[in-house]
Formats: sequence, structure tokens, C-alpha cells
Amino acid sequence: MKDIILKAENISKQYRLGQVGTGTLSHDLNRWWHEIRGKENPYLKIGDTNDRSSKGESDYVWALQDINFEVERGEVLGIIGKNGAGKSTLLKILSKVTAPTTGTIKSRGRIASLLEVGTGFNGEMTGRENIFLNGAILGMTKKEIASKIDEIIDFSGCERYIDTPVKRYSSGMTVRLAFAVAAFLEPEILVIDEVLAVGDAEFQKKAIGKMQDISRTGGRTVLFVSHNMTAVKSLCTRGILLENGGVKFEGNIDDVVKEYLQDNFKNDNFFAEEKGEVKKDAFFKEIKIIDEEGKNRRVFFYEEPISIFFKLKINDNKLNYCVFCIILDSNLKRVFAAESIDINENMVLKIKPKFLVRGYYSLHTFIHIPAFKQEDVVENVCSFEIIDNGSHFLKHKNFDYGSVFGEYEWF
Repeated sequence: MKDIILKAENISKQYRLGQVGTGTLSHDLNRWWHEIRGKENPYLKIGDTNDRSSKGESDYVWALQDINFEVERGEVLGIIGKNGAGKSTLLKILSKVTAPTTGTIKSRGRIASLLEVGTGFNGEMTGRENIFLNGAILGMTKKEIASKIDEIIDFSGCERYIDTPVKRYSSGMTVRLAFAVAAFLEPEILVIDEVLAVGDAEFQKKAIGKMQDISRTGGRTVLFVSHNMTAVKSLCTRGILLENGGVKFEGNIDDVVKEYLQDNFKNDNFFAEEKGEVKKDAFFKEIKIIDEEGKNRRVFFYEEPISIFFKLKINDNKLNYCVFCIILDSNLKRVFAAESIDINENMVLKIKPKFLVRGYYSLHTFIHIPAFKQEDVVENVCSFEIIDNGSHFLKHKNFDYGSVFGEYEWF
């Protein structure tokens, strides 16, 4: 039987653009008049979906609409999506910072939240005093907090400043202390927004390790929002993909991240010839980076193969053309090159997994007759990114290990 600790049922959140609160007095009176007559709020029937890229036709917008999901005890749920998809709004509702327009949240146990830098901290109070304040808010006794305070201070790395007012802390120090308080004061549910990105690499690694520990050994539940897909995939067991205020995809974290990456870059990472007739014997009509399923993508994990698809137009098959493809790093330095034996109108160059290490890359490619002439040249197109997914490279975050890591053998 499932041990459900958090359940969201038909959660929706509506805002009126350009207004503080619910809007005008006439709108509030209209809502009240419908309510006392036992009728539905009239403004629930109007409003645009949460698409920040379009102008819209209504003053009302649905930041979230009909969100339903369950979270089991000890589960780490990743909530991902583009900017403006509704992630932070959902976390604020789950944390009871704001109320949903419709729907209900059912939870069992204390919820601790890290939503924004400094949230819940009093700037005039010292770090030590804020630890006791936050513990009290979570319903803990002074004795319980005191038993944990040494661990909290040590984990945060802020011991030297612990008796200094928090208003003098940097954003990174504030996040360190806030996370330590939330993690060590043992809430049943820990809700974390992108706030951890403020911390340095060393602290992010510690924080992710602590979240893994409290979920796996402590049996506590974590809801994690981040744009760092490496962190999401290494930490979370299940995920939800939000788009325009609704749940687009839910399931295993690997499948959710893959869906996000495919959707996020489905119209990017593409080269096509300019319109008009090209007077060449051979030229590129289309170039794109694709995955194993033939879908256009821009972001790949280190463990994934990468394929470069070329669509060509060949006007003279008698000439011995071939394709030469160069991969450039973020500094436009050449890190890899491959040349075809011959030429066809549809060609694919496949790069093995675990070859290109994490970083940003692009293509410089041309059609030529070796040692004779170049027929068509395309420079610095089809940018793509390799991200790490827990390989041994993560142990050397600040070490420059180059761009390629091919197969090798020690003797």
C-alpha cells in the first residue's frame, strides 16, 4: 500500500495582470454576490493559459491549471519546466505561502521551504537566533533545536559569522544557513526551489548529498525545482514536467528529463539553406543534431551517443566530393574532425557516447574534393551542449580536462 505524504488535487492559481490582490472593488463585489447566492466565481471561467511569450486577450491568467499528483514518503520529486511554467507558484502553494484559487493540498507532517534567498529570516537577528526562530516556526522545542545547532552551524560553514546579523550575510551565506536549518531540523517534507544555484559548487555538492541522505536513510520527502538537469537526474527518483501552468509529462525522472530536453530544443540547433537557387555542384540543404530516435536535440548527457544529420543537394555525381565535419568548443577551437569516404544526399555522422565531455560545442563543416577545392562551407552552426550525469568528472569540477575523452587502455 502506498504511503502518500502529499497530495495535490485539481490545483489552479489565477492572477489578474497588473493588479495587487484580486483587482477592482467591482470584481470583488461580483465575486461576493455570486458566493452568497451559492454560485461559482464568475472569473474562474475566463483567463488565458500561462504562456509568457504571447500577448493574450484577458487581464486574467492561469499560472497553474488542474494540477494533480501524489508524493510518497521518502520520495524525491523533481519539478522541471521552462521559466514561467508555474514551478515556483506550485511550490509556494505546496508550502502554504499562497492559497490556490481552486483545489486542495493534503499533507501529513511539517513542511520546510527554501523558495527565495532570505525567506523566513529576520535580517536584524543573528544567524544563531534565526536558527531558533525557524525551528520554532517548524514546531520544534528549544531543546530539540539546541541538540541540532552544532551540526547546522558546521554544515553551513558560517561559524565565524553565526552571531552576526543576517542582513550582513552574502546571498550565498544566507542560502547555506537556510538550507542547513531546513535539512537538520527534520521536516517531513523539504521543498527547495532554484535557490541552491546561488551557492558555490562545493556547497551544491554538499546540499545534494544531504538531500539524498535525508530521503534514503531518513525517510523524508523532498520536492526539488532546478534548471540543472544533472542535479535533478542524480537526486530525483520521479519527475513532473510543467508547461504553461499544466502538467505536460509525469513519470520516471530519466523519461521526464529526456522529454524536457527534447521539447526545450526541438526548434533549435538547426541549419537550413537560405531560400533561393544555389549555384553549386553540391551544397548543404539541412544540418541538425539528432538523438538515437532521430529527434532534433541540443542537450545530451555524457553517456549518450550524438548524431549529426546532413541533407545535401548533389547536382553533379561525377565529382568525388566528401563531407568534412569539425566540432568546435566554446572558444571555437577544433577538438574533433571526421571525413566521409564518399557523399550521399542523406548522411549521418555518429559520435560515440562518453567521448565529448561536458561543455558547449558547434559545427564547422564543408563539402570538398580533397586537396583540390571546397564547394560549400558552413561555419559555427548547430550549437549543442554536453552535460554530466554523475561520471567521475564530477570529482574534478575546477579541473580543465579538455574536450574529448576517448577509449583508452593502461598497460
